[in-house]
Amino acid sequence: MPKVDFRLNAIVDVDAIGGEQDLGALALAAARGGATIIQYRDKNSPTRKMVERAHAIRTALVGSGVPFVVNDRVDVALATGADGVHVGREDMLVADVRRLLGPDAIIGLTVKNESDAEAAIAGDIDYACIGGLFETPAKHNPDGPIGFDGYQRLAQVIRAKKPDLPIGAIAGLDLARAAPAIKAGADGIAVISAIFRQVDPKAAAQVLREAVDKALEARR
Repeated sequence: MPKVDFRLNAIVDVDAIGGEQDLGALALAAARGGATIIQYRDKNSPTRKMVERAHAIRTALVGSGVPFVVNDRVDVALATGADGVHVGREDMLVADVRRLLGPDAIIGLTVKNESDAEAAIAGDIDYACIGGLFETPAKHNPDGPIGFDGYQRLAQVIRAKKPDLPIGAIAGLDLARAAPAIKAGADGIAVISAIFRQVDPKAAAQVLREAVDKALEARR
């Protein structure tokens, strides 16, 4: 059984939603609405501020049953007792992350092309997230959007060798694109604005989770 339930990955992205907000409260609202994994992403803040924010999110999620991972920063994950990390092609190698965090940690990997897909096959990871599917203001993608067709192609490369590995979709996804992403082969979606830039993050997460669950059921 997969270690990670990737149906709805709620990304607390400081650059997209603002670091002055109560990030712990936002993360908990998403979890209560149905997010199955919470990720903290912060590309520009000082390390001490990142540790402070990650601590706040992790503390807020205690008792929720929803795992918490940190984007890129293994040191922040270690300092705060996070459940794991999500890394990309320019971050620490998966083998080094596993050695530092241990066998029980959650490790996710971003996949943008065939080379990344092969790394996902070879690496000791718990989920992969393919993207970006569409343009998004949250993160510049120099490779350009891959759309649903590109997603399906890369997912098939991974699934040919790792059929049980959860594979998510990311970038520009919202309620309207949730079902098409699942139809293209995703096990779930990763979102920022579709939850955290809504008036009621809990309600937004609930609607997204219901859409994902419905699409997964239709695919079976």
